[in-house]
Amino acid sequence: MTNTYTFITADDHSVITKSISYILKDLYSKSIVLELNCISDLIKTLYIQTVDLLLLDITFPDGNTLNIIPTIRKIQPNIKILIFSGMEENIYALRYINAGANGYLSKLSSEEEIKEAIKEIMVSGKYLSEKIQDKITNDYIFKKVTNPLEALSNRELEITHLMIEGYGNTEICSVLDLQKSTVSTYKTRIFEKLGVDNLSDLIQLFNLYKKI
Repeated sequence: MTNTYTFITADDHSVITKSISYILKDLYSKSIVLELNCISDLIKTLYIQTVDLLLLDITFPDGNTLNIIPTIRKIQPNIKILIFSGMEENIYALRYINAGANGYLSKLSSEEEIKEAIKEIMVSGKYLSEKIQDKITNDYIFKKVTNPLEALSNRELEITHLMIEGYGNTEICSVLDLQKSTVSTYKTRIFEKLGVDNLSDLIQLFNLYKKI
């Protein structure tokens, strides 16, 4: 294919951006591919370079991308955004799509699956894996709710991940720029929603349901 497109592959691991760059060049030989490793560079680039497709990870050292998708949309309303992440698809995909992403792709996907997702999103403007299509059917048609983690808000889920990774209250305050009282309130709410009393139970529940 000889279409000329501009792509950004944004991930804090250079090996990922280089691998995706190779795949994009294989699909669209005349394309321009920009490899970025932090959110701040991504935002700066979007102000000066029109982009057809952004392949975007979820977490970076300088922030979480769920909260910046509206900013990306304001800068470039027509950009296509494909989330490319190792985070659990069943937990995060619909959150990102609801936030404004065009699709969600697991880093566990094969090279062929990655290529098919990119081609589909470039043509149709969206990409949903069979797993997510099934989830939408279960959730919205059959009203099948199976995962208690879905009861958490985006911020609550973000804090849950930090807690599981071993962050204390002070570290969470620093990472998310929140007051200690706010973090404590969130933690109480998380425990209440999930019906757990301590961090050990929270970790067990998260590990049990994150793949459902």
